[in-house]
Amino acid sequence: MSRIAYVNGQYVAHGQAVVHVEDRGFQFADGVYEVWSVFDGRLADFDGHLTRLWRSLDELRIDHPMSRAALETVLKETVRRNRVVEGLVYIQVTRGTARRDHPFPAQGTPPSVVITAKSLPLSKGNAQAAKGVAVITQPDIRWGRCDIKTVGLLPNVLAKQAAKERGAAEAWMVDEMGLVTEGSSTNAWIVDEDGKLRTRDAQSNILRGITRAAVMALIAEEGLELEERAFTVDEAKRAREAFYTSATGFVMPATSIDGTRIGNGKPGPIATRLRALYLEAAERDAI
Repeated sequence: MSRIAYVNGQYVAHGQAVVHVEDRGFQFADGVYEVWSVFDGRLADFDGHLTRLWRSLDELRIDHPMSRAALETVLKETVRRNRVVEGLVYIQVTRGTARRDHPFPAQGTPPSVVITAKSLPLSKGNAQAAKGVAVITQPDIRWGRCDIKTVGLLPNVLAKQAAKERGAAEAWMVDEMGLVTEGSSTNAWIVDEDGKLRTRDAQSNILRGITRAAVMALIAEEGLELEERAFTVDEAKRAREAFYTSATGFVMPATSIDGTRIGNGKPGPIATRLRALYLEAAERDAI
């Protein structure tokens, strides 16, 4: 089946989906994005991702492209037209099309909106999670507002490529103090030597992960001890467990970091349990 994209008010064949050459997303990475996982044709963590999209737009002073209700309709229609049962739907909103110039274009310039959807079988991620994945570390060279989900992802791309070239699934960013910030497209977690769950506190140096927030709620329900406190690479390597969270990876156990085995080298019980709980809740509550 040919894929369908939504581009600025129209549903078009994926291969014919285009934006103007002077779209500010292309020229300046002047835009934001969001991703929802799709379960049984329904969107997971819908309100959380939509609220973060609105916040990202507001932080960059980009106009909202449509109402929340209208956007929900368009997202769901894109999923339906692509017949996605398990997978994801992606939205990118830029400041629009205007003559190339660094300052914002004239007030009233409409934002550009692109939405795509694709199938991604849950079984593939489940197989990865059952085995565990490798993680490497990379210097964090990103800008200072990582709390905004912008399309300016070149440092993330370079880190993810470094991971791929070393046979790893993800790269964890490390700041100038030797502390892990987050992954190239994920939030980083450990179960430390004392058995406490730890993940970095959400300031401007990491993204406020929607899956991260959902997992934190599950941790509270399970009565587990959690500290929002940064950890070093050495602490991560000595941890009982390590894992990362994201909208597409859910809860993914990491069994090695920079080649160092974590715990017994197998997915740990806490990460495994949290993944099962998250998937159950996400599928149940998807809209």
